[in-house]
Amino acid sequence: MASMSAVNSKNLMLFSGRGYPELAEEIGKFLGVAPTPTSSYTFANGELFVRFEESVRGCDAFVVQSMATQINEWVMETLIMLDALKRGSAKRITVVVPFYPYSRQDKKHRGREPISARLMADLLKAAGADRILTVDLHTAQIQGFFDGPVDHLFAMGTLAKHVEEKYGDRDLAIVSPDSGRVRLVERWSDRLGGCPIAFIHKTRDPLRPNEVVANKVVGEVEGRTCVLVDDMIDTGGTITSAAEMLMEAGASDVVIATTHPILSDPAAKRLADSPASEVIVTNTLPLPEQAKELEKITTLSIAPLVAKAIWEVFNDGSVTTLFGGLS
Repeated sequence: MASMSAVNSKNLMLFSGRGYPELAEEIGKFLGVAPTPTSSYTFANGELFVRFEESVRGCDAFVVQSMATQINEWVMETLIMLDALKRGSAKRITVVVPFYPYSRQDKKHRGREPISARLMADLLKAAGADRILTVDLHTAQIQGFFDGPVDHLFAMGTLAKHVEEKYGDRDLAIVSPDSGRVRLVERWSDRLGGCPIAFIHKTRDPLRPNEVVANKVVGEVEGRTCVLVDDMIDTGGTITSAAEMLMEAGASDVVIATTHPILSDPAAKRLADSPASEVIVTNTLPLPEQAKELEKITTLSIAPLVAKAIWEVFNDGSVTTLFGGLS
């Protein structure tokens, strides 16, 4: 009887959803791996279909999907892609969601409310995800919702480097638009050499989403270039009212730095009209058309960061050491 030998070589395969294929392609260029050809289409009644054009058997699969507008469609497409990989006998499936869907619904504020961020984790797991790779979660506790490894990357290094290079010669203050992000501004302050921090003390009406009543600036901001940091901008109400308050409090300039540019209407107009001189974002999400026309928006790429993390995961390396022990 002829002897049989198994060759156990690892095979990295990249897959892209239709939410933001440009990001997947950019990540692929850093990895030297093109996204796998995929047939994806939508039936007349809205049902989605996905089929991969190459064998996925035994591969280490990385599914990249950015979920901006039409978020529910892209969530469903991601689940269908994961199911197709599982049934196609992929060896390990990592879902790369730079912007984690439903991350703001991470706890119950009142009775009879869902914890939708947990539901998303359960759905991804049930569909076949072994691992999640994401950037700047709304709250760190979401990592515990998923029954498996979660690689939580931080865009702060990318954003802070730009701030350092452009505004490093000024007197800076790092400002949180609310008291809940004070830990984040402390990390920014450490990264930028210990500059002072401040925050906007505000109240929010739990019955009216996306609306905030701002109160006062806490901290020394007079005569300083204030860097307003947050994880996302949705309609822009919070961040633009904070920028106006900082200027009223005597700030010499306001720069906004945020990871996820959701920028739902009327965010583009609010940012255009705001006193902020620059709005620095990353490309975890595609910019809406109206925001692309804003000259004050600077987009930095997180593709190198995500590509490095994918490579470490593929090679069973340490993602934690790769990003300064913060992951």
